[in-house]
Amino acid sequence: MDFSELIEGVGFRLISLAVTELPEDVQSKIKKAYDEEQSEIGKTQLKAILENIDLAENLKLPMCQDTGIISFYVRVGCKFLGTDFIEESLIRALRRATIEIPLRPNVVHPLSRANSGDNTGLRVPHIEWELDKNIDFVEITAFPKGAGSENMCAFKMLKPGEGVLGVKKFVVDTVVEAGGQPCPPIIVGVGIGGTADVVMSLAKRSLIGPLDEQNPDQEIASLERELLKLINETGIGPQGLGGKYTALGVKILHSYCHTASLPVACAIQCWAARKSSARVSNDGIVTYLTHSFRR
Repeated sequence: MDFSELIEGVGFRLISLAVTELPEDVQSKIKKAYDEEQSEIGKTQLKAILENIDLAENLKLPMCQDTGIISFYVRVGCKFLGTDFIEESLIRALRRATIEIPLRPNVVHPLSRANSGDNTGLRVPHIEWELDKNIDFVEITAFPKGAGSENMCAFKMLKPGEGVLGVKKFVVDTVVEAGGQPCPPIIVGVGIGGTADVVMSLAKRSLIGPLDEQNPDQEIASLERELLKLINETGIGPQGLGGKYTALGVKILHSYCHTASLPVACAIQCWAARKSSARVSNDGIVTYLTHSFRR
């Protein structure tokens, strides 16, 4: 079996699905927001978003001109036979997707700003690996994220004494400062704990979790609900024009941390919360998944 071609094909389809078809867990939240939004201008914005979603899916065209930078989250089993081919296959898939879907070429050198032209470059696409000794398949999630929301992400090393109250203040302040720039209604990914690099990774990774899944940690689940309530009380509303729905959800991942540290990070995602996942088995069977995430 040619795993190289198989994974390239899967990677291409995942990118295509992600940029043209919004997952059902996100769509259902937007529809709920539309039904419940009390602001006339907010409701108008949500209606336009829903129409945009339908057009993208029916025409098979990207739902946003900013097709973002593509990240891949890869959970691979020690017994999976095609591990050697994953990285290069996904890079080829992204180059092909840039031409065939098409995707806007967004990737540039950070200093010269020279554009690579194919959405790849040094350390792009970013691939975050998770090794699982108990499985014999690979699970791949494509995660495009645009600059409008990415530019609003934030990180802070709190003092441990600031505690949960400090975490809440940081997250709400970050959302308020972002205002309408990340195209609300947003999804807010929060990382708590770990180290400086780990906490930002947790915040971003939390965004691929299904919105309709409750956190198994009851304390964290309660904090997610409270933060969502506080964020929606800001009144920023759809597209920053005022209304009930500033955010569709808050997702938190946490890690134990040093006794002298309390890292917290906030990864904001726009309403176009694009993601798609698939599983490839050793016998070449490909299964496209509704949800991909494991806490």
